[in-house]
Amino acid sequence: MTASITEVETNGVERIPDADRTARPVDLFRLAFGGANTFATCVLGAFPILFGLSFWQGLAATLLGLVAGALLLAPMALFGPTNGTNNAVSSSAHLGVHGRIVGSFLSLLTAVAFFSISVWSSGDALVGGAHRLAGVPESDVTYGIAYAIFAGLVLVVCIYGFRFMLMVNKIAVIAASALFVLGAFAFAGDFDAGYAGTFTSTADPLFWPSFIGAALIVLSNPVSFGAFLGDWSRYIPATTPRRRVMGAAFLAQIATLLPFVFGLATASIIASKAAKYVDPAAPNYVGGLLAISPGWYFLPLCLIALIGGLSTGTTALYGTGLDVSSVFTRFSRVQSTFFIGALSIAFIFIGRFALNLAQSISTFATLIITCTAPWMIVMALGYVTRRGWYDADALQVFNRRQTGGRYWFNHGWNWRGMATWFISAGVALLFTNLPGQFVGPLGNLANGADISLPVGLALAAVVYLGLLTVFPEPRGVYGPDGPRFVRASDAAVLPIAGGPDEETVAAEPATAV
Repeated sequence: MTASITEVETNGVERIPDADRTARPVDLFRLAFGGANTFATCVLGAFPILFGLSFWQGLAATLLGLVAGALLLAPMALFGPTNGTNNAVSSSAHLGVHGRIVGSFLSLLTAVAFFSISVWSSGDALVGGAHRLAGVPESDVTYGIAYAIFAGLVLVVCIYGFRFMLMVNKIAVIAASALFVLGAFAFAGDFDAGYAGTFTSTADPLFWPSFIGAALIVLSNPVSFGAFLGDWSRYIPATTPRRRVMGAAFLAQIATLLPFVFGLATASIIASKAAKYVDPAAPNYVGGLLAISPGWYFLPLCLIALIGGLSTGTTALYGTGLDVSSVFTRFSRVQSTFFIGALSIAFIFIGRFALNLAQSISTFATLIITCTAPWMIVMALGYVTRRGWYDADALQVFNRRQTGGRYWFNHGWNWRGMATWFISAGVALLFTNLPGQFVGPLGNLANGADISLPVGLALAAVVYLGLLTVFPEPRGVYGPDGPRFVRASDAAVLPIAGGPDEETVAAEPATAV
C-alpha cells in the first residue's frame, strides 16, 4: 500500500522493501530538476558574463559544462535502485564499511553549503522584490524573516520525507519553469544576443582561463548532486532498466538550461544597462536583476525565489538527515533531520549576520565539489568493474554495528578507494584557482585557469584502476561473473558477525538489473 504524502517517512538507510519502491524514473527527474531549477542556478548562469564572456561564448561554456557534468552525474543514479539505499551506504563496497563515512561527510558539507546559498540568494531576491513591489524595507529584520520562512518550510518538508518532497517538487518544476518562461517576455525588449563581453579576441591571454572557469562553475552544479541521487532513486524498483534511470538523471541536468540561460541572458542585460552590478570586485546579480526588471515581473521574481529556495533546500537537507541517522544509529531519520536542520539554520543566520560568510560559502561549496568529484569516479568505476553486482546485506554492516562481510577489507577500510580519493582530492585542491578567495600552490600553472576538477577526475580514474590492477580485491566482492577490466585475488572474505543478537548473518546478494 502506498504511504500518504502526509505520513512521516520512517525508512532510514536500510534497504527499502520492494513493496515500498513505487517511484519511477520520472520522479527522479522531477526531484533532480526541481532541486536545480532555482534562483541559485540563475546566479551560477550569470558567471560567464561576470568573467567577461560574450553571450554566445557564455552559452558555449554553459553547454560544455552542463553536458560534461550531466554525463559524470548520471551513473550515480544507479546505486539507489540496485541496493535500495543511499549512495553513501553504497560506497561501502568501494571504500569499506567504515570508509563510507567519506561520502557521508561530503554530503553533509555539500548540503549545508547549498542550503545556505539557496536560502541567502532566494531570501535576498524575495526581500528585494517585495521592496520594489510593496515598499517593504530592506533591513536585517526583513532579511531574517525571509530566511526563517525558507528554512522553516524546508525543514518541515524534509521531516515529512520522500513522498511529501516529491509532491512539492512536482509543483515546483511546473511553476518555476512557467515563471522563467514568463521572464523571456519580461526581458525580450532589452536582450541583445550580440552582447560582446570584454574580450576583443579569443587570443586574449585571459579568455581561455575565463571560458574554462565559467564551464567548470556550470559543471559543478550537476556534480553537487552526486552524493544525493541515491536518496531519491532508492525508491525506484531494482528491475527498472538502467538506461531509464541514468537517462532521467542526465535529462534533469540538461533541463536546467532553462535557469542557466535565464541567468546568462539577464546578466548580459545587467552588464549593458546596470554595469555597476557586475563589477568583478563586488558582483551583485540579484540587485542587478531587480534593477532591470519591469515592475510587473517583481511578483513572479518573488515566487521564483520562494519556490526555488524551497525546492533546492529540501533536496540538499533531506539526504543529509537520512545519512546522519546511519552514522549515529541511535537517532531516527526524523531526529537526525531536525538536528541537522537546526544546525544549518543557525549557521545561515550566524554566517550571514555575524560573520558575513555569504561570499566565502560559495568558495567553500566549490572546494567541496572539487573533493566530491574523485569520490564519484571511484563509485562509477567501481560499479563498472563489479558489473553492477552488490551484496545488499554486507552494505549494512556499519549501520548494524557488525563486522565482516564482503566489504570489510582491512578492518572496515578499503585502502584502494580511500587512497584514490585522498590523493586525487588533495592534488585537485593544489590546482584550485579562485582569485581573491583561494588559490592553491599550483593554481597558476594553467595561465590562471582553474583546472582542479579535470585534474581530480583524471587522476582518480588512473589511480583507482591502477590500484585495482596491481593490488586486486578479493574475488568474493565481484559476484558470480567475476571482475571486469581488472584482476581479482583469492583472499578470503570474512562472514558477517555481531549485531544485536551476536549471530552470524548470511549474505544475500543483490544482482544488477
